Amino acid sequence: MSQKSIALGKRNLIICGIAILLIIAGFILMTGPATTFENGFEPDIFSARRIKVAPVVCLAGFVLMVVGILYPSKEKKNKPEK
Repeated sequence: MSQKSIALGKRNLIICGIAILLIIAGFILMTGPATTFENGFEPDIFSARRIKVAPVVCLAGFVLMVVGILYPSKEKKNKPEK
């Protein structure tokens, strides 16, 4: 009866989950009205939210994902007895 072991601990998975939510939020911030030939030029494509805030939020999510993967787990491993 062996217990399955996953590569990441609970804290790592929580950090990765928050990172995924940040990345999704960044992509949602990038959305908005599109420029089409019928509607003419849409100046909202150059808003600060779409060209400054959203990429920073996405970058923070990607950096947090790396931190979540590399964060050391504090679970003690059973050392084999000799």
